[in-house]
Amino acid sequence: MQLGVHYANFTHPQWQDRLADRLAETARVADQGGASLFTVMDHWFQMEDLGGPEQPMLEGYTTLGYLAAVTERVRLSLLVTGTTYRYPGLLAKTVTTLDVLSGGRAMLGLGAAWYDREHAGLGVPFPSTAERFERLEETLQICRQMWSGDDGAFEGRHYRLAETVCVPPPVQRPHPPILVGGSGERKTLRMVAQYADACNLFAQGPETVAHKLEVLRGHCDDQGTDYDRIEKSILGVFDPVGDPDGFLAEMEQYAALGITLVTTVPMTDDPVAWATTVCDGVLPRLATI
Repeated sequence: MQLGVHYANFTHPQWQDRLADRLAETARVADQGGASLFTVMDHWFQMEDLGGPEQPMLEGYTTLGYLAAVTERVRLSLLVTGTTYRYPGLLAKTVTTLDVLSGGRAMLGLGAAWYDREHAGLGVPFPSTAERFERLEETLQICRQMWSGDDGAFEGRHYRLAETVCVPPPVQRPHPPILVGGSGERKTLRMVAQYADACNLFAQGPETVAHKLEVLRGHCDDQGTDYDRIEKSILGVFDPVGDPDGFLAEMEQYAALGITLVTTVPMTDDPVAWATTVCDGVLPRLATI
């Protein structure tokens, strides 16, 4: 099993002076230590359960561009981009730029968005749930078209593009991997089967994840998609430092279901030390699962 590091919390001691250096060093440690994925959130305000808008939050793609320059191997993504945050054509161009400048290490993570407070706070429209899912699907269609040989028009219900030109193209072919985040059984997992290369499920326990994967398998059957082609990952708050044996035992249960990557959050005041401990002492054992 592979490891992803999700850097969700910037509120560490002396963050006013050390935020950028601490973030960069954590990413370097993860990169050099063998982590497969390094992610940050796509938010403008910090979430309420991590302190809310009064706490620091960096814009996601600017952050990934910065991290691309200080890392060499690790894959970089937002977990996940909200479909309401950027026009789809500009999003595809942004992710392409990250892929080109990182030497082919970008991944596009997408979701329907949920944090209405930051939308209202910064004056960004926040449509209904149904419309956000419609926009998510059109965004997936547009990104795939921009990363194909078709640079013609796109006519959707919500988006209309006269030319889907994307030069230079991504380094990765046919395109950067597309991940759809979320566990919704009717829409989200169907879009994984229809458009994506990877899914990300909340680690709500092996039994729940097993059910979600069976739903995904059904959608793959309906769409004519090879279920085994889709990378299956989970996101959760675990304690690989304080209880490495318990963490690894739990990961064995998820791996038996077909999960190949676990992404977790360094919930500590010292993410550099956390990443060092996990990469040195836990990741080699995780890789054997």
